[in-house]
Amino acid sequence: MPETSASRPASTILLLRDGTGVDGKSCAEVEVFMMVRHHQIEFNSGALVFPGGSVDAGDKEIIARPALYAGGEGLSESDLGFRIAAIRETFEESGILLAREKGSSAPVDAKRAGAIADAHRVALNEHKISFLSILSDNSLQLALDALVPYAHWITPEGMPKRFDTWFFLAAAPPDQLGAHDGRESTDSIWVSPREAVEGGESGRFKLPFPTTRNLIRLAKQPTVTSALDHARGMSIVTVMPVMTKTETGRQLRIPREAGYDGEVFEVGALG
Repeated sequence: MPETSASRPASTILLLRDGTGVDGKSCAEVEVFMMVRHHQIEFNSGALVFPGGSVDAGDKEIIARPALYAGGEGLSESDLGFRIAAIRETFEESGILLAREKGSSAPVDAKRAGAIADAHRVALNEHKISFLSILSDNSLQLALDALVPYAHWITPEGMPKRFDTWFFLAAAPPDQLGAHDGRESTDSIWVSPREAVEGGESGRFKLPFPTTRNLIRLAKQPTVTSALDHARGMSIVTVMPVMTKTETGRQLRIPREAGYDGEVFEVGALG
């Protein structure tokens, strides 16, 4: 078994919008923004995932500047870091910006978010500018209260690369459609959780186990409002799967009380 490494704090966001039918009207199926990770990325290469990544030192610098975020009242420094990282990584990877102009209660509109992304996203991804500077120079506040905790997963022990990841739900700001960065991700889609899961079963998509479980749970909610309301009423149970080798591959055991309709799952061979 590989030597167990410490888990790195990380965050991801399930960006949601209400689905549209063939007539352009809303339909009873929520959609989520997902991306295909680059095949040369070490972790989850080629997988269909939600935008996200590790908490970094720059996120901690933002924590020390409360004027740069709103909705963080009562949160610990650790919780603030997870939320700030979630919004930063989502902006880096998709261009969707969960922020407000200072003094405003409305999300940054799509035109303004697009202009900020066009001006700064490449430089941010190349570490030539900090997210703190982008927020400060554009008089923005991160909308931490737009994030609703949805799940908490820790990579199993024995894996060489491990993450301590918080999953959040958030309604995508109106008309912010998102686009992959072409670096860490090579494609992006708005997809219903049902279609994504079916794609994982058919081989159309490569889905990590936690992604699949969260998609299946999300598919039970027909609208963004119902999904957010359900998440607000949930009690988050930390999941660190326990792996067991079987004749056909591997088996994962997770806490039944985590709310994933099961406790033992056959997952076949794991990389």
